[in-house]
Amino acid sequence: MKRKREMEKESEIQSAIEELSMLIQLKTSDNHGAALIPTRPFLYVCNLVIQVLDKIGPTMAVLRQDINQNVERIELQCDSDPSLYSNLVEILKKEADEGNARKGTSCSKAFVWLTRSLDFTVALLQRLVKNPDQEMEEAVKDSYNITLKPWHGWISSAAYRVALKLIPDTKSFINLLKPKDENTETLIEDMETFISLLVPILEEIHPTLTLYRLDKLKST
Repeated sequence: MKRKREMEKESEIQSAIEELSMLIQLKTSDNHGAALIPTRPFLYVCNLVIQVLDKIGPTMAVLRQDINQNVERIELQCDSDPSLYSNLVEILKKEADEGNARKGTSCSKAFVWLTRSLDFTVALLQRLVKNPDQEMEEAVKDSYNITLKPWHGWISSAAYRVALKLIPDTKSFINLLKPKDENTETLIEDMETFISLLVPILEEIHPTLTLYRLDKLKST
């Protein structure tokens, strides 16, 4: 109950900072040289990103649904083999050994798209931190163009172009992100902390995706 009450007072960004800090601690305590991405904290951060996207509104509905489905796919696989909860990279190894990593609705493909969704989130927050007065539509468009657009086919791109017209203004979005009684300066600091914690993790994930030949996967 205490943890629940504490979370109710936090923003999604603050909760994500806690989870990322935990993830980093778990990585630091690992004595092996191989890549380590603890599954539960990673998926929890992805769920918090969904809550942030909800605040942007219907424009992010497609991305939100995609993240949710990919999280559920990985959780289902881990529930059938709890050992996979210790390291998400083990899923890539398992599916690569089975020859299934690039097929159908694999967990490896889910991991790829979750990573790209986090890339988009970081890119968007970096723009808002650098210029809190930037128009949200412009910030979302720029972030989408460098993180998701290169991997989207015409169907996904068309859905995005329609949704872009529904984005709220920057001030409304910032106010939605802030916990009650928090000022904008504190939120910006939280966003900077979130970015500083997440970027090194993403920088570790991308070479791992390349190793398993997953970095060039595209959608329809």
